[in-house]
Amino acid sequence: MQNRFLDSITMLDKPLATALAPLLHEQFCGHIDANQFAMLVEASGKKEEQVLMELLPIAAALANPPISEFYVGAIAKGKSGDLYMGDNLELPGEALFHSVHAEQSAISHAWLSGETEIVDIIVNYSPCGHCRQFMNELFNGSNIKIHLPQQETHTLSYYLPYGFSPADLNVTMPLLCKRVKEFSLNSDDPMIIEALDQMGLSYAPYTNTNAAVVLETTDGATFCGRYAENAAFNPSMQPMQMALSNLIRHNRQYNEIKRAVLIESSEGKISLVGATMDALHTIAAVELEHIVVEPMPA
Repeated sequence: MQNRFLDSITMLDKPLATALAPLLHEQFCGHIDANQFAMLVEASGKKEEQVLMELLPIAAALANPPISEFYVGAIAKGKSGDLYMGDNLELPGEALFHSVHAEQSAISHAWLSGETEIVDIIVNYSPCGHCRQFMNELFNGSNIKIHLPQQETHTLSYYLPYGFSPADLNVTMPLLCKRVKEFSLNSDDPMIIEALDQMGLSYAPYTNTNAAVVLETTDGATFCGRYAENAAFNPSMQPMQMALSNLIRHNRQYNEIKRAVLIESSEGKISLVGATMDALHTIAAVELEHIVVEPMPA
């Protein structure tokens, strides 16, 4: 079992802790598939919603908040039945807008894993306005059920009445809808090829700045992040922040990063290079490789 879970697993009832412990191996990054979750529910002898609540300390153990020291854990349950844990992330000494909220982390975890609809969000503290707006960008977002400790379950529309959504800006395929945009680049570099693939899956309906980041660690592992825009603009999630959240969820350290690539579209109205460099140089002595590519003709 990973050391970061030693304290949180002691907070669980023994039947659930015993069933969960084998899943918390060195490769565990917060993903519990539907069959594993069914096994945990059966072992606990409790209802699904209660088990989800009891798993929150495990999600919070993934957090990395050196500024606030306030640990938030969230779980996104996909339509597939799989669970995707997320956590808050803060960059040491850096501006607060670089932070990743736990709900954003869980949602990006699901998105990177290929999930196309989230039906439940379980979180140990009430979602802030930033996160409510971020969730409202999702496919069928207003109907997502929000579960909080010792509170009744309500849909997002209860927490965000009169919400501003992609539809207000004439976007008909919101975040998590399956989409692929093609870009042209000749390269035999596996890391750049991965970045190009992730860029094609990114979500930038407001600026057309499709973008992705890939980080490579000293052992050759890679961790990606895609750009995810928001109708309210500020809650947009930067690809570097998503990649760093991905890295930390996998229990890797910033000092393991040896290479970083940002790839973005030439047709975008903005560039993410400045914000990406700021975040990277806060945590790693690595130069950012910045590549701009042309979209393929429709």
